[in-house]
Amino acid sequence: MILGIHHVTFISSDLARSRGFYEGLLGLKADPKRPLMSFDGVWYDVAPGQQIHLMLLPNPDAGVERPLHGGRDRHVAFMVEDVKTLASHLLSAGVAFTLSQSGRSALFCRDPDDNALEFVQAKP
Repeated sequence: MILGIHHVTFISSDLARSRGFYEGLLGLKADPKRPLMSFDGVWYDVAPGQQIHLMLLPNPDAGVERPLHGGRDRHVAFMVEDVKTLASHLLSAGVAFTLSQSGRSALFCRDPDDNALEFVQAKP
């Protein structure tokens, strides 16, 4: 039986650019406990026992046309404290996003490698 999500992994074709997005824009901090592996990468703790892993590898989907709205693409959804504040940060950084079409307080954007990300307003 599934108990939760331990981590999600995204391929990064340019780790410095991806780190700028995940650390600079989203405010995540790299986990120094990532072991040495056969490829470069970074791990981020997003909640107790939950991580995002970036792997520096060639993007097998490079050049593939993705849907404009990330909700129509494979994606992962993260809970955030304030979707409006995130939207403001994305606008300031020039990162395109779309609002959830379900009426929920949520938005979709893409990271530098076109991975679709959903951010859902946490309920008070």
